[in-house]
Amino acid sequence: MNVLWWHWLSFGLILIGAELFIPSFTIIWFGFGAVVTGLIAYFAQNLSFSFQLFVWTLTSTVFTILWFRLLKPRMVDKTTAGMSQEAILGEVGMVIKANSGPLEKGKIRFTLPVLGAEEWDFISTDTFVPGDYGRISGIDGHVLKVDRKQ
Repeated sequence: MNVLWWHWLSFGLILIGAELFIPSFTIIWFGFGAVVTGLIAYFAQNLSFSFQLFVWTLTSTVFTILWFRLLKPRMVDKTTAGMSQEAILGEVGMVIKANSGPLEKGKIRFTLPVLGAEEWDFISTDTFVPGDYGRISGIDGHVLKVDRKQ
């Protein structure tokens, strides 16, 4: 079988392009391996197909290991997107409807919307009256857990 250098480059670019449609962030490393194999085949014209496959396997494996072991762990995602509790902990609002006792529902209003709403039902071990300020300490379903603001 006679595989030319541009076959490898084309195959590599197809794999890299496939990453756009199948976002696994794995296919791209096999594409880069094919591009490297194509470049090696361009400079060394008489490589056997089995050696080309070996180079492609080796480079793809090295690229994949480098990504998952060295580069990806260094990329720290500091956003709280998709993690509602972490995004709202510590927010302070004013009580507009008192809770009649511990673990009874009250209503709290925030200056800026919290998770899309300005007013939320809350529960607390503390008793609040309208005008008190509370700090979000957690979320339980669609009800906030609130502590007295220190």
